[in-house]
Amino acid sequence: MGGTKAAAEEIKVAGQHVRLSSPDRVIFPQRGFTKADVFHYYLAVGPGIMRALGERPTTLQRFPEGIEGEAFFQKRVPARGVPPWVRTAQISFPSGRKAAELCPADLAHVAWAAQMGTVVFHPWPVRATDPDHPDELRLDLDPQPGTDFADAAKAATELRAILAELGVPGWPKTSGGRGVHVYLRIQPRWTFVEVRRATIALARELERRRPDLVTTAWWKEERGARVFVDFNQMARDRTIACAYSLRANARATVSTPLAWDELADAEPDDFDLRSVPARLAEGGDPHAGIDDAAWDITPLLEWVERDAANGQGDLPYPPEHPKMPGEPKRVQPSKDRDRPR
Repeated sequence: MGGTKAAAEEIKVAGQHVRLSSPDRVIFPQRGFTKADVFHYYLAVGPGIMRALGERPTTLQRFPEGIEGEAFFQKRVPARGVPPWVRTAQISFPSGRKAAELCPADLAHVAWAAQMGTVVFHPWPVRATDPDHPDELRLDLDPQPGTDFADAAKAATELRAILAELGVPGWPKTSGGRGVHVYLRIQPRWTFVEVRRATIALARELERRRPDLVTTAWWKEERGARVFVDFNQMARDRTIACAYSLRANARATVSTPLAWDELADAEPDDFDLRSVPARLAEGGDPHAGIDDAAWDITPLLEWVERDAANGQGDLPYPPEHPKMPGEPKRVQPSKDRDRPR
């Protein structure tokens, strides 16, 4: 005979009553973490997760039966069955279609999403008030086969030096996997196309300084054992798991903000559902100052022009993205018949 099913609860969060049903459902089987564990984790990191999610259209990665069950990305909040206080924001996809995504106005929105089986939160790099102009430039340092987190951390340290020359602070975090993310808070004056090109220019500068360590090659066959700067994370409708989001892996790791001086010795697996709330409570949020000053990306746009004059124009967009003006061919180099041999 099976055990008695735990009763649903109502928990007050940010002034709202949020239902928590099936609290004993196991979400992370290898660690034994339950739906209640996930729910209360997000309450415990409330200030940090809201700094990352607040007023941002957010795609939800849901695992209603746990991370080993069926998963899906929810980009539209249902028209029915949603509490009246849940806020949404309208975003436009590259295709021109629109959707009303969850837009967390307070921690109750995060709790409601956790009740719906959300494990990973993927916010857009925009605010609901201006969804076409990013206010967050995101650099995704992605280790390729033959490299690891330590290599991504080295690349991030090199990036820090470039940012210091530009006079802009960067805000690093673990990806929750093998990579490192570095965020810049920018003025929301530029389009997705412009911010993506600025990201490419910054990535190319990093690659020039450490060609042995870093690559901007979109095609995997050209990357080698280097850290890839995934510039297409700044394409419209591409998102990254936010700071303090859980990741859907066996250890229940967390994409965790770090101070720069922590990066070299960090072990990504140390930051998980159990350890991160205590870390935040005891040491505060290393990203606490991220909203203090928004940067003017004009220097990067000047680098875009410089690179273009030297024959380095745009790079390919993701395969599902519409063909963009000035974009090179989306043909794998080894299969490009027109490429010089």
